[in-house]
Amino acid sequence: MIIPMKNLRIYIALVLGFLLENQSTFAQTTPTYSLEQLSEIAIKSNKGLAIKQLQIEEKRIKVKEDEIKRLPVVNLSSTYQYNVNLANITIPAGAIGVIPMNATTQVPLPNTDKNITVGSNNNYNIGLTAYMPLTQQAKIKMGIEVSKVENQVSEKEKLKVSLQLKHGIEQLYYATLIAQKQQEEAQAKLNLANNRLNDLENAITAGKTLDLNKAGILASIADEEQNILKFDFQIQNYKADIAKLAGLPNEDFSLTSTLPVVNNLSSITDYKSGISTNPDVQIANLNKYKTEVGFKAAKLSDRPDIGLVTGYAYQSGNPLAPANNPFIGVNLKWNLQDLYANKQIQKQRALQMKQAEENIDYTQEQLLYEIEKAYRKAQQSKSLINVAEKALKYRQEELKLQEDKQLAGMNLKTDILATKAVLAKAEADVYAAKLAYLIALSDLDALIGQ
Repeated sequence: MIIPMKNLRIYIALVLGFLLENQSTFAQTTPTYSLEQLSEIAIKSNKGLAIKQLQIEEKRIKVKEDEIKRLPVVNLSSTYQYNVNLANITIPAGAIGVIPMNATTQVPLPNTDKNITVGSNNNYNIGLTAYMPLTQQAKIKMGIEVSKVENQVSEKEKLKVSLQLKHGIEQLYYATLIAQKQQEEAQAKLNLANNRLNDLENAITAGKTLDLNKAGILASIADEEQNILKFDFQIQNYKADIAKLAGLPNEDFSLTSTLPVVNNLSSITDYKSGISTNPDVQIANLNKYKTEVGFKAAKLSDRPDIGLVTGYAYQSGNPLAPANNPFIGVNLKWNLQDLYANKQIQKQRALQMKQAEENIDYTQEQLLYEIEKAYRKAQQSKSLINVAEKALKYRQEELKLQEDKQLAGMNLKTDILATKAVLAKAEADVYAAKLAYLIALSDLDALIGQ
């Protein structure tokens, strides 16, 4: 079929208008995120992690800076001096002696007073000096080791932030899904209450019953509407927190509701034996090692600073000094006051070592307590899952029975809605129990640094 040109233009205009009208609708499709996607987005966009990465780079550069201190210290210096007044040396006449010309004539040397100007107005000096520390090499090595430990601490702190971020996303994700399921339960109860209200109003209109229970039904409707609103507020707040942690532009998004497979719970011994991978424990051990290195460095501070000095000096303008002067020597510096001060520093380092040891024990004790607490919560949630699934199974069978009765005309719509309401509660209970179990597992994984 051939479309006339005039009609073709109208057709194209209508199509373009439709596309432009629905462009914003197509562009504004609400995104849906899974838990893994949110965690990946949060890791990439979180400012706290970016700061920790910059701190790691800073510590790495600090290690390189400390390693340079092991090399010779080279100083290059140069000066220029203009002398306004120069020194003069006067040689009196005859100071050197006399030359006898004949028996009566003698010539003094010099024959007159001589003034000799020493130096010149322009004086140049160029010097190159290299100092190689010898006795301080061990102490410098300790300083490098401390910087390496600080770098490792920064890496563990970044790991800790990333685990906390991932754990926070998981907590909010599961809490949002629980609130959504509870909102569905409240909606089912609201549908039941509205249907009961309709049945009651129809019965009152037909004169079959008195208006005795209407206030109670209206109160139930108001309660469920309030619950739905509360759950809606909770979901909004949870999504706002997720958006902040993950760096999303807004909280207008959906979550995939597919639950991961609920695995069996490992033994508590396995979790307790895994505390060595916890970032807090690792940081505590690194701090202890850092105090040990500091104690060794304090002991090395008692040594005198002995080093090799070599260099080259060139000067122009002073005839009394050599123009070129290469030299080599040994330099000794020893601040005797430091011998007494270092004793106090060593005592401080010893106390810091004891504090670090106590901190390790305290961190491990707290961690074991938290593991026991989270493990107990996981066991309780696991038991609730089994009971809730049994209740859900019976509610499903009850709904099937009510549906069969409805086909036979033996019950009312209210009976079906009442069964659906309790079924929704059973589904919400199973859902909440599974999510609570997953949250407990998430707590356990976070405690052992996974």
